[in-house]
Amino acid sequence: MTQALYRKWRPLLWDEVISQEHIIQTLKNAVASDRVAHAYLFSGPRGTGKTTAARLLAKAVNCLNPDPTRRPCNECSYCLGVNENRFMDLIEIDAASNTSVEDVRDLRDKINFAPSQGKYKIYIIDEVHMLSNAAFNALLKTLEEPPPHAIFILATTEIHKIPATVLSRCQRHEFRRVPLGEITRHLSDICKSEHIEADPEALNTIARQSSGGMRDAISLLDQLASTGNKITIDLAQTVLGTATSQSVLALIQSIVDHQPGSGLDEIHRALDGGADARALARQIVEYLRNIMLIQMGNGEQVEVPNDVRAQMMKHATALPTVDVLRMMRAFNGAATDQRGGWAPSLGLELAFAEMLELPAQLETAPVSRPTARQVAEVHHEPARSQPAVSQHTATAQHAPAQQTPTGTAGQKPSGGTVTLEQVSKVWKQISLAIKGKDPQVAALVNSGRLLEIREGVLIIAFASDILHGRFDRPESIDITRKAILEVLGADVLVQTVVAGNKNSLPAHVRPDGMVAAASQLGGEIVDVQ
Repeated sequence: MTQALYRKWRPLLWDEVISQEHIIQTLKNAVASDRVAHAYLFSGPRGTGKTTAARLLAKAVNCLNPDPTRRPCNECSYCLGVNENRFMDLIEIDAASNTSVEDVRDLRDKINFAPSQGKYKIYIIDEVHMLSNAAFNALLKTLEEPPPHAIFILATTEIHKIPATVLSRCQRHEFRRVPLGEITRHLSDICKSEHIEADPEALNTIARQSSGGMRDAISLLDQLASTGNKITIDLAQTVLGTATSQSVLALIQSIVDHQPGSGLDEIHRALDGGADARALARQIVEYLRNIMLIQMGNGEQVEVPNDVRAQMMKHATALPTVDVLRMMRAFNGAATDQRGGWAPSLGLELAFAEMLELPAQLETAPVSRPTARQVAEVHHEPARSQPAVSQHTATAQHAPAQQTPTGTAGQKPSGGTVTLEQVSKVWKQISLAIKGKDPQVAALVNSGRLLEIREGVLIIAFASDILHGRFDRPESIDITRKAILEVLGADVLVQTVVAGNKNSLPAHVRPDGMVAAASQLGGEIVDVQ
């Protein structure tokens, strides 16, 4: 049976361990100066070298080389015994399958026996966070005062599950994820030694998919090499279920251009091509993270091809940072959400739709609306005699008449009045005119609907108080009124209402009347006569 690549390429010397220099140097110095601790705790992501470092330490403390600085030597009988898994004083325990207090008590009873071969007995307890509370308690005293011939090395991927009483008895070392460049270089070295043909882009894709774990990266390389073909970027994406970088670029571009159709098409095209929904969401988050790094002045940390970097620079300029952060949160939720199992694309579609619903830069504190009394004072009339329109719209009634634009679209409707039908026919042109002045206002006004024209006032309804509050500002209403004047040739006042939620008022109910006041106090309209 062929040995797996990750086992074949497991480091046998200190210098072969990748990207954990801060730990390896400490352990080397401890061995050289004979200051090895009685208990260690190695924590960090999977596949970053915790068990490998533990086995190297087991070799080093038992190595027969007379020069402590050259331990492990990989030449003496004890070093070779560890490499070949026949060294009797190295005991590896899987805590995931030995979780009970009886297992720990059995270990504690046997630990007092002297080593069979070497100077030290080394106990490596992997996934130690899986031990029960009773098992941890049974281990405490042994960890604190083990026999002089015993060394404990605990390894875990979830340090937060280790009791504080155990943490305080161990020398802790935090393993970090291996950088993308180092994984790619190591995979390239393995390919040369194993005579595996692989494109650099494919190795880069494998490295990204491994999420900083060297063992995962080597295992993925082994999987792709088993196909018997040259490892190309297309093969890697097909086997690993990852989308092409072009799919991610096209999806982000559709958000920038506010094109929902093309974005959804890109999602389904990637999934139909074999991409995994969560993997695609993670790639989108990684791309957005790189944009964020560029925006924050840390572009040197972004390791991507030059053509992708150029596109990132464009997106970093087109998207405000607050939008990028909001998109990262939404797509990160899609990458971790378990509820979309019956419809794998659902999480991605919801995140994408949320991005198109409302630009994040509009998420500021809403300006307080003027009261009915304030509006009435502008008109110099009693508060109940006028509908509650914004202060800006009310004052517009006293503004001097503006010159009507010329042209077909700018002809003022006959009779000096405007109907809802006339506004609806040219609303798309009005929306484009608003977008030319302020895209954010256009995005908001498109989320509303034309309700009616009452007493010469165009009423726009919004489905929620949040959207209503963000649009109902003097500057937004003024832009909308000017766009209507530009396209339709009529100076129409604009009023906004909330319609669609539980407490929304019918269009014919005055917002400043008794019915509106009762609704604001918790009342509900059950019948209209």
